[in-house]
Amino acid sequence: MSEATAAGEAAIPRRGWTERIDVRSYGIVLSFLVLFIALSLASDKFLTTRNLLNLLDQSAPVGIVACGITLGIIAGVFDLSVGAIFAVAAVVACKIALVANPWLGIVVGMLSGGALGILNAVLVNQVRINSFIATLASSIVFRGIAILVTGGMIVTVTDDRFSTLGTQTLLGAKYSVWVYAAVILVTGFLLSKTTFGRYLYAVGGNAEAARLSGVRVEAVRSAAFVITGLCAGIAGVLAASRTSSAQPDLGIGLELSAIAASVVGGTSIMGGEGSIWRAVIGVLILAMIGNGFNLLGIDTIYQQIVQGLLIMFAVGADQLLRHRR
Repeated sequence: MSEATAAGEAAIPRRGWTERIDVRSYGIVLSFLVLFIALSLASDKFLTTRNLLNLLDQSAPVGIVACGITLGIIAGVFDLSVGAIFAVAAVVACKIALVANPWLGIVVGMLSGGALGILNAVLVNQVRINSFIATLASSIVFRGIAILVTGGMIVTVTDDRFSTLGTQTLLGAKYSVWVYAAVILVTGFLLSKTTFGRYLYAVGGNAEAARLSGVRVEAVRSAAFVITGLCAGIAGVLAASRTSSAQPDLGIGLELSAIAASVVGGTSIMGGEGSIWRAVIGVLILAMIGNGFNLLGIDTIYQQIVQGLLIMFAVGADQLLRHRR
């Protein structure tokens, strides 16, 4: 080997193991498989068709919201109002179903989520309020609207057609699971196969560089807010359809669960990195922890501790990986 070649190789820094493999991708998959196998061995009820379908059904609302939240985090914004939007959409759907066609209520309830997402976009991009503060404030307003609309009471729909989405099945799985799958496919396609998806990564990675490259940063983030609101609206309507009822306190803490699932799935809280499929695995991991604790009869207090530690580990790992680059 010549001295020039040796010098050239010496000048090239050696890549650490965290750079040679995609730790975010393989780590989350490995964690999922380990947990899945452990629960399968620990409980004979876990690995049954009924339990697995129930697991998907129960995780559908959080998963749908997590898909929208993931797009926002990748774009560099947080939406803390999704829990309140969830409640408003559910209430609107029930109210309209009582005075008009139940299917009209379902559609309007879903669309109301997107409309509230537009209001969040205006606050952040036009009024220039930080997304944390803006959506925290709007969540209080939205929840107040839900209370005013219902008078603080439960709204119940008696028409059986309203409960179709939340209770009926197709090929053995509830419609909610199929809606969840559709949301995953649509948001995954938007993020990985479209120009809009590339813009989300660019804006979240470096907003100023994206702006100088001709990307309309405000428009991209506004679209992310609208999609997040729409996802929360869809999830809220599904929840209302399950019980044919809605109340103002629906969805409290939902935003934290959705953000936690996204972060556990490898979405960087700094923006610019993440994917829908990993967020979905994050949702399933958190859902399996809850399901496993219930099947094994373990106190739910420990469930919260385990989930909290898992979130801290995910955020810490994200920071470690960033510093090693």
